[in-house]
Amino acid sequence: MAEPPLFGEDDATLATRTTIYAPGSFAGRAALVSGGAGGIGRAIGWLLGRLGARVVLSGRDQAKLDSTVAVMREAGLDVSGHAVDIREVEAVDAFFTRLEAEGGIDILVNSAGGQFPQAALDISPRGWNAVVNTNLNGTFFMMQRAARGWRDGKRPGSIVNIVVVTRGLHGVAHTVAARAGVIGLSQALAVEWAPLGIRINCIAPGAIETTGWRVYKPEQIATYARNNPMMRVGTAWEIAEACAWLGGPAAGYVTGEILHVAGGAQIWGDTWTGGRPAWFEEP
Repeated sequence: MAEPPLFGEDDATLATRTTIYAPGSFAGRAALVSGGAGGIGRAIGWLLGRLGARVVLSGRDQAKLDSTVAVMREAGLDVSGHAVDIREVEAVDAFFTRLEAEGGIDILVNSAGGQFPQAALDISPRGWNAVVNTNLNGTFFMMQRAARGWRDGKRPGSIVNIVVVTRGLHGVAHTVAARAGVIGLSQALAVEWAPLGIRINCIAPGAIETTGWRVYKPEQIATYARNNPMMRVGTAWEIAEACAWLGGPAAGYVTGEILHVAGGAQIWGDTWTGGRPAWFEEP
């Protein structure tokens, strides 16, 4: 049987890709990237680390985190990895207590999440809850605990939540609902926490090529480049560079925003992750 395509950018590419940011532009800052062992989170960790930040990666699989950390350390980056289940508020609290004892963080990037393509008529309660608990509840637990630490330490903070383009994305109703909740939550808390010096923004990626594409059908993947007016797919590196701007000091007067990095998919086109249902094709 043929090996599945290796979608996305490998570590060698992420270690050498050109960036518009100056070396050392994040020196003295610490960033926590959830979902940091793969895909978009991994690219964000690479970029912020290359720019001088102390990077903490989190995820559910310590082995994957250790593998990622080893490669990044070989490149000279200051990075560590810690397994944490963001759905468990006690685990999140213990994790942040440890981080604060080690100096705390300045930037939180919530990139962790998961979903699977399935018609909404067929999503089970278990499947629905699994996606919502991770993508919405877990994101809130991370945001809340980070903000409590910044408040108590009387220090500013920046949060970037990776969401989805909620218009035109079909076949994953559970994650669209959860990520829309994150957008609403981010805008509400951007107001509530602004006096604490905490900024909260969202990045909504479009069709971004990552290893996660392996779960989709090849014929469906072939349509992704035609589902936005720029007629191409994006890269995790493009999301990382957007994150560096939105989460960093250059966007110091920006909060409550949704930055679409989607080739215009938020205004034109539609993406069916699992293929169009038959009733769209039948007369």
